[in-house]
Amino acid sequence: MIVGGCDVGSATGKAVVMKDGDVTSYVIIPSTTKPEVTARTVMDEALKKAGLLSLEDLGYIVGTGYGRLKVPFASENVSEITCHARGAYWLCPTVRTVVDIGGQDCKVMSIDDKGKVIEFVMNDRCAAGTGRFFEAMARVLDCGLEGLSLLSLQSNNPATITSQCSVFAESEVVTLVNEGVELADIAAGLHNSIAGRLNSMVRKVGLVEDVALTGGCAKNDGLA
Repeated sequence: MIVGGCDVGSATGKAVVMKDGDVTSYVIIPSTTKPEVTARTVMDEALKKAGLLSLEDLGYIVGTGYGRLKVPFASENVSEITCHARGAYWLCPTVRTVVDIGGQDCKVMSIDDKGKVIEFVMNDRCAAGTGRFFEAMARVLDCGLEGLSLLSLQSNNPATITSQCSVFAESEVVTLVNEGVELADIAAGLHNSIAGRLNSMVRKVGLVEDVALTGGCAKNDGLA
């Protein structure tokens, strides 16, 4: 059976096509201001990549993410928390804790030996600790997202970032730059600050190995 999944997130739209339990294709694109357009565009690209002609070639489609209710072709809408848990479990059945850092929120989930969510906590009231936060800090340091990650790995003396608010943290970073603090140390301090916030969230659900890091920030070597 050929099935599809479409995740319309705050920063990116993702689509995957699977056949008999194996991934056939997947596509990631920037989200637009119209979730329906993002959903259709990314799904069409995934279908094309899989060598399929239309949505009718899919036996079932799940919509997820912030824009899941705007995926008009979805057979079912499922919360991103449930999907992250099942996806992490599918990739690595030994995972029991899932940390997801998305574009505008971060989540920590405790899952059982079947990939079902036992408990979760989510930070969705502030951009601090999210992909948007890293984007903002990369702009301040004029280094790009990849550059921010690489810079942090070069630090020998990480700076201390005390602000928990992304707006105040940005002001703090500007001050550190003007004081002549090494950019690598500032970058490392930012990553340590986020790691500390995530650690407090993990403690709320209880750390059980193995741990999976998901979301776009999973590609950030300075954080992973």
